[in-house]
Amino acid sequence: MEAVRQLRLLFRNETGLGGNNGLTNFKTLYGYALADSGTKLALYTLSAVGLVAVFLLCRFIVVSKAGRVLCAVRDEESRSRFAGYNPTSYKLFVYVLSAVICGFAGALYVPQVGIINPSEFQPSNSIEMAIWVAVGGRGSLLGGVLGAFIVNGAKSWFTVALPEAWLYILGVLFIAVTLFFPGGVSSLLIRKKAAV
Repeated sequence: MEAVRQLRLLFRNETGLGGNNGLTNFKTLYGYALADSGTKLALYTLSAVGLVAVFLLCRFIVVSKAGRVLCAVRDEESRSRFAGYNPTSYKLFVYVLSAVICGFAGALYVPQVGIINPSEFQPSNSIEMAIWVAVGGRGSLLGGVLGAFIVNGAKSWFTVALPEAWLYILGVLFIAVTLFFPGGVSSLLIRKKAAV
């Protein structure tokens, strides 16, 4: 009940959060006009550098001892607990790290789009991220990045060409990848590399 009351508070206009419209009308960032091409280029460059930095950080964690323990917790939590590791602390670490990465991404997203509203928190956005990983390839860091580029590129094209069909195309894409390419696009790249 408390969560419903807090959610209603977000939608009220007198809270200063814009209600259903969210926070809008972002025009400057530290005195620089967001519409200026130099500011756009700087934000794009910061986004690209941030993507590479976050990828390298996650790669470092995956190949470290903590990453191996996280894989053990994912695969067999009770066995890792029996081996003397505390799965709760490792899960908490990954949860907090993912929250920090999401906050960084949101801080880069809002100035580039110019608006943030409650619809950004709808479940379909989380489902879309799961589709990014399925298309790109589960079990690899590169898969999530590839999937995000592929799905969002298709979304940009189809929402202009066939806007009413985009959700159907997204569903068919998810089903096709799940049935025919369970390893995603990254597994196809790995197979191709191994064949050469």
